[in-house]
Amino acid sequence: MSEAMQKVLSILDLEAVGDNHFQGRSPQSGWQRVFGGQVIGQALVAAQRTVPPDRHVHSLHCYFVRPGDPAVPIDYTVDRIRDGGSFATRRVLAEQDGKAIFAMSASFQVDEPGLDHHMPMPPEVPQPEALMGEKQLIDTFIDQVPENIRRYWMRERPIELRPVSLTHYISREKLPPVQHVWVRANGPVPDDRAVQAAVLAYLSDMTLLDTSLFAHGRAIFDADLQVASLDHAMWFHRPDRLDDWLLYAQDSPNSSGARGFTRGGLYTRDGVLVASVAQEGLIRLRKR
Repeated sequence: MSEAMQKVLSILDLEAVGDNHFQGRSPQSGWQRVFGGQVIGQALVAAQRTVPPDRHVHSLHCYFVRPGDPAVPIDYTVDRIRDGGSFATRRVLAEQDGKAIFAMSASFQVDEPGLDHHMPMPPEVPQPEALMGEKQLIDTFIDQVPENIRRYWMRERPIELRPVSLTHYISREKLPPVQHVWVRANGPVPDDRAVQAAVLAYLSDMTLLDTSLFAHGRAIFDADLQVASLDHAMWFHRPDRLDDWLLYAQDSPNSSGARGFTRGGLYTRDGVLVASVAQEGLIRLRKR
């Protein structure tokens, strides 16, 4: 297991500091703000700690209120909204220094049989083994990308990404706002459904905002852009062990009002839809 993946599993193991109160920390990786996927995953863990183990998350809805400071612990408070016969609802507030930085509502359900269908995964997407691995990408393109992207590529990450197309990463070409990325954990994930859901929530925040920039020939690292996740919603359709690649199929139907909207579906290699995601992010042009 990579050291980066070990850190993710460690930060998802929150410390209980009282009834319905938990505290999380952030890895000291040099980022100026806490990664949004980390806060989503930690808030989900906090909520999971307050529901019976036979109830599993089926949806969550989040708002990013303020940027998180990686140097400051994050306090999570869980409000037990309702415990019904088969569903449980929780609300989680994340705070630093007494100020809210994030809010989430989540719903949990006991497993039940029912009608079953899902949209098929995009056709004719190459398998991850046919694409360049991270080391190949770095060796091939490291001299063609800006310094900030180069530093990002060189850093060990807990989630390995293999984009199907590299055009967006090495050019300023305006492209259809569609992206397909294979993703997988950079190491084994414990055989624990709650942990697997938290890791899936963690990685769901990756690459979405960038997809909304495809149509404009821009990237999230552009110096004249201010970009940040505003809200994030996720629906967990089927459990997955996260022991293989998942295809993250994304499209961005709209950008307007300094915001970009992106939808995503996470599919197993054999085409089963595991989860659906929707996110809107801030895309603000900085004044010169």
